[in-house]
Amino acid sequence: MFKTINSLFVTMFGIGKLPKIPGSFASLFTVILLYILFHIFSIRADIFLFFLVAIFFISLFSINLFVKDLINKDPREIVIDEFIGQSIPICLYEIAHTEPTSQARVITFYFIMFILFRIFDITKPYPVNYYDKNFKNSFGVIMDDVCAGLYVVAILVFYMIITT
Repeated sequence: MFKTINSLFVTMFGIGKLPKIPGSFASLFTVILLYILFHIFSIRADIFLFFLVAIFFISLFSINLFVKDLINKDPREIVIDEFIGQSIPICLYEIAHTEPTSQARVITFYFIMFILFRIFDITKPYPVNYYDKNFKNSFGVIMDDVCAGLYVVAILVFYMIITT
């Protein structure tokens, strides 16, 4: 029973088991979920950030259990790391933008964050590739996506600086 629950968690309820581009589908699901949470249910982003930190630490344990008997320590069906990495720029964007913003602008920025995250997650520039290559455990699985998410944050901050 616990193994099934753990598998559902790390695969985001089976998204990771999709035959093609499960990471992109997990990222897209995350974008849609966070839009609903923040803009329909009005969940505060700073509260969600605490939830995200908890997911990060639970994932460290859960991924290790999931890959314990596998040769590949970063199988494609693990997509909870995409949830974490994609959530970082969106959550920080929401925290930084407390003033009312048009829904079109929010959706545009969410789309840009999705595309940028996927680019960094797939191309793995340094230090994303460092964690991917040097840590063959749950820490490496998660941290490459955290770094990809932080790259998105850096680009958005740069954009906001030059356009203000």
